[in-house]
Amino acid sequence: MGKVAATKTSSQAGMTIAVIGAGIVGVSCGLRLQSLGHQVTIYDRKGLAAEASAGNAGAFAFSEIIPLATPGMMRKAPKWLLDPMGPLSIPPRYALQLAPWLLRFWRASWRDRHAASMAAQAALMGLGRAALERQISATDGEFLIQRDGQLLLFEGAREYQASLPAWQARGQAGIRYDLLQTPDEIAEVQPGLSRQFTHAGYTPDWMNTVDPKTWCEFLAGQFLARGGRVEVQDVKALCADRVSVALDLGSHRVTPDRVVLAAGAWSHQLARGLGDALPLETERGYNTTLPAGAFDLRTHVTFGSHGFVASRINGGVRIGGAVELGGLKLPPNFKRAEVLLKKACRFMPGLDSTGGTQWMGFRPSMPDSLPVIGASSASEAVIYAFGHGHLGLTQSAATAELVADLVMARTPEIPLAALSPQRF
Repeated sequence: MGKVAATKTSSQAGMTIAVIGAGIVGVSCGLRLQSLGHQVTIYDRKGLAAEASAGNAGAFAFSEIIPLATPGMMRKAPKWLLDPMGPLSIPPRYALQLAPWLLRFWRASWRDRHAASMAAQAALMGLGRAALERQISATDGEFLIQRDGQLLLFEGAREYQASLPAWQARGQAGIRYDLLQTPDEIAEVQPGLSRQFTHAGYTPDWMNTVDPKTWCEFLAGQFLARGGRVEVQDVKALCADRVSVALDLGSHRVTPDRVVLAAGAWSHQLARGLGDALPLETERGYNTTLPAGAFDLRTHVTFGSHGFVASRINGGVRIGGAVELGGLKLPPNFKRAEVLLKKACRFMPGLDSTGGTQWMGFRPSMPDSLPVIGASSASEAVIYAFGHGHLGLTQSAATAELVADLVMARTPEIPLAALSPQRF
């Protein structure tokens, strides 16, 4: 491979940069790098917001600093896994393939690892909130933002009491919240919920977008209007040495100065070709979007022990969530979406469940719940930005700023050791 135009130092503006992935993380990275004077092209095999960014819950979940792997979780896992429609599911034919990831997930639940992961997540979330506000301001995007808070529900005093250490951790991280201890207090925030939910935590600073696909397309529109390019191309492989990189597009190669790999659940396939075997797995999330008028939803509602949420999307209601660790190839099991909708009808008695549209998306998840942000072991010219799990929308603006710091050889605003591709 020939040397690229890019013996330029990374502190110089005006580099050519390829971003692989046109979801919310890739588009945010492209927009941020473009604002610093670089010529950016985004490549995606399907186009803008075609995968997880198309149909997620639309939440900027900055209060969610608790990793999925928590101390004691593995005691609960067998019960969940025995229920194929439960909040955590593994299709039997995928279980053997998943075993190495589950071993790392179990290790991440140990108290020392869990505490370190939570500290790193809190730092990333703190940056994420500030970075999102900068992104909204820079693009005049406020009209696509809903600042309605979030209600996390509990059934009974025991479940509520068990949640208190997590609320204390959120408070220590600077997250505002109110604890509600009766159904009547809950109804003041969100009327119409079943009174089986006796306690709740309300986070008033929680934000949503009116539609995650619309938000991603809006940012991409800003990127295109400012001279960026989006190409529907399947990147077959990355070829790199210590200082240069090329994209193999099948029919030809392109040789940018830098590459940002932000291809979500498909990222590890390209990283493996560079010698980085990263333990990325796929949380398959399911939802049903109901039309406007389905329910008077006034805040984002999380049914914590049931593993799903209700969010307001374009005036309608999206019911979705749960975790199915099933990889990229198995066909979707939309019974999971149906089960969530039936539960929602019980928990939200006035919900009109007719006229819904089902969807399944692939969330790229690491066993410690932290994304991968950092340079490839093969080349400083390749920056990884993937593995955000169900927090890709939440952390997209922060990831973009951190990637830009790495490209420009600047000290990032937060430490990146816990997010390093080499941590595994």
